[in-house]
Amino acid sequence: MSMRDFDFMLTPEQIDLRDAVSDFAQKEVKPVCREAEKDAIVPEKLVKMAYDMGLHLVTVPEEYGGLGLDCMTYAVIREELARGDSGFASRVFGFGFEPLKLAGTEEQKKWVADIMVQGGIMAFGLTESSGSDAGGMKTTARKVGDDYVINGGKIFITNGDCADVITIFAVTDKEKGTKGGITAFLLPKDTPGFTVGAHEDKMGIRCVHTNALFFDDVVLNKKYRLGEEGQGYKIAMQILDNSRPCTAASAIGVAQSALDEAIAYAKERVVFHKPLWKHEGIGFLLADMEMRTSAARQMVWAACKSADAGIINKKLITSAKCLAGDNAMYVAENAVQILGGNGYTREYPVEKLMRDAKIYQIFEGTNQIQRLILSGQLCR
Repeated sequence: MSMRDFDFMLTPEQIDLRDAVSDFAQKEVKPVCREAEKDAIVPEKLVKMAYDMGLHLVTVPEEYGGLGLDCMTYAVIREELARGDSGFASRVFGFGFEPLKLAGTEEQKKWVADIMVQGGIMAFGLTESSGSDAGGMKTTARKVGDDYVINGGKIFITNGDCADVITIFAVTDKEKGTKGGITAFLLPKDTPGFTVGAHEDKMGIRCVHTNALFFDDVVLNKKYRLGEEGQGYKIAMQILDNSRPCTAASAIGVAQSALDEAIAYAKERVVFHKPLWKHEGIGFLLADMEMRTSAARQMVWAACKSADAGIINKKLITSAKCLAGDNAMYVAENAVQILGGNGYTREYPVEKLMRDAKIYQIFEGTNQIQRLILSGQLCR
């Protein structure tokens, strides 16, 4: 089964958009990125093609010049682009317009939308050395008149080297911590005192860069503050709630790609006088990979449908992110196993897919954190 087996759940418009993105992902993105990822190159020619399709504007409302797609449609096309290459999907979509939707002023929305319509992109700067403990951040923002002076740094920021605006978070009141002591800001890339470190040499999703950010007496006027002072931690958690379902859709794309490769190989490879898939040990494994991928997709779609109905259901969101991430790793690892020695070589794509899959158990809240959130929701 692929996503197309669920076309009865999609509108004609969603199917047309999905097919257009799928065609682009399979014919252009997949072959180019398979080579580009070896040297961690971001294929900017493909980025421009994706931008010409308007893919970077999926979350920007129509009134600001974007496509204004709902969460469900976004998940559908994100899965397809990630099926071509999940790192490239992260490069194109970035963190979208979500921070502005949640907490931006009208002036901020118009400013960022104009940047994105012209080909710009946003990044999300939350992570520091404290990792999943966002409340343990050390970056500070000291109020001086109508300005804030920011010092510190961030790590593992996706698109940190190419983002035009970065949503960052800093401590404005150490005593209050996550209960009113963290504030969010919109940081333009050319702000004095702001520098970007070299991109990380990552295991997977290598067609998008991940960087450290440094703030050395960065001065931001209060007009760049996102939301009210002290609301930063709440805003960050809301942004993650909104982003996780579509990030999970990328994990589904990785799983589906690995499953496709495993099926094709199992049909072609003949062992003991019959195709590999006819051996129960392999055939049943393919069946499990299919069932888990379809189930994870439906969980992601349920979280998206909930969001589109105006319901932020943390149980659905965390379940979808966790299930999709774990399944991506399960399917990719077993695709390598099915291909055996061939799967362990770069001649076949499944080793790359296994490397790509792992990040979906880590970023935007590790799957251990998702389980912590979910258990808290169940037992509160």
